[in-house]
Amino acid sequence: MSQFIDIAALDDIPRQGARLVKTQSGCIAVFRTADDQVFAIDDRCPHKGGPLSEGIVHGTAVTCPLHAAVFDLNTGQSTDDWHVKTYAVRVDGGRVMLDAAFLARRSAA
Repeated sequence: MSQFIDIAALDDIPRQGARLVKTQSGCIAVFRTADDQVFAIDDRCPHKGGPLSEGIVHGTAVTCPLHAAVFDLNTGQSTDDWHVKTYAVRVDGGRVMLDAAFLARRSAA
């Protein structure tokens, strides 16, 4: 069973916005959609390194602020054949929880 780490209150993440979680091996962008779904992906776009957390959230996608590639928040796949890692995230009692196992594997790499 996975262990989840409490990273923020859901209300700390604006609707159609994001917050950053900094790890030893890079940043993870945690997004909140207009209907309060949450998603977590690598913050760095693989094309030009754009900060996806600063992109425009629409539906369950985010548009890179540097080159307008659209990333699916469910899969990490973009419209331009770029891909970012996704991470398990959930909301429990109004708190956003990120899967610690994903963070441990990422840090070990």
